[in-house]
Amino acid sequence: MPLVEVPLEVEPSPIPGPVKTLLDEADRRMEEFIYRRRDRPIVGFVPSDWVSVYRALSRVSESQLTQGNSFCEWGSGLGVVADLAAMLGYNSCGIEVEESLVEAARGLAEDFDLSVEFAEGSFIPTGTDVPIECLDEISWLDVDSHDGYDQLGLGPDDFDLIFAFPWPSEVPAVTDLFEQFAAEGALLLLNCGEEEGLQLLRKVPRRR
Repeated sequence: MPLVEVPLEVEPSPIPGPVKTLLDEADRRMEEFIYRRRDRPIVGFVPSDWVSVYRALSRVSESQLTQGNSFCEWGSGLGVVADLAAMLGYNSCGIEVEESLVEAARGLAEDFDLSVEFAEGSFIPTGTDVPIECLDEISWLDVDSHDGYDQLGLGPDDFDLIFAFPWPSEVPAVTDLFEQFAAEGALLLLNCGEEEGLQLLRKVPRRR
C-alpha cells in the first residue's frame, strides 16, 4: 500500500499555558540530561522542534484526520511528543531503545500526571530486514535490538498516528517500515529537519 502526502497547513498560534509549562520543564530536563551524559553522549540523540510538532498535532486533531486516537512516538527520547499527544486526548505511547531515556520519559510524564506508556526497545519489528541501501554511515537507526511492541501489548498496525524524527538518511527506511507495517489509513507525521519541516503521510490502498 503506497503513502500519499496529506496537506497540513499549520499557522503560528499561541501555546496553551499547560503545554508551555511542560515544554519549559522538558527543556530544563533535556539540558540536565545532556550535561550528565557529556562524557558518554547518546549518539544521534537530537530533540525535535516541540512547538512546531505540537501545532501540527493540534491541527491533525482539530481536522479529525485520524481514524482513531491511538498514537505512538517512534524513537521517543524524553517522550515529549508522546506527552503532547496525550494532552491532546490521544491514547499515547512511545518506543525508545535507550534505557536511560525511557526512565527519564516515564518520570516526566508521571510528574505531569499524563497517562503515557513508554516501552524500551526498537520501533523496528523484530526480524525485519531493513535494506542496507536505506541507510548510510551517519544513520543511527537501531536494527539489532528487540522491539518494544510486546511491552505495549500492541503492534505497529494498532496505531492511528505515528510520529518520527529520523535523520535524513533514515527517512526512506522509516517510511518503508510504516508502509509495511502500519494499518491502512494510518498517518505518519515526520519531522524531516529544519529545511524540509514536517510532513504528514497516509497509508492508502493501491489502485487496481
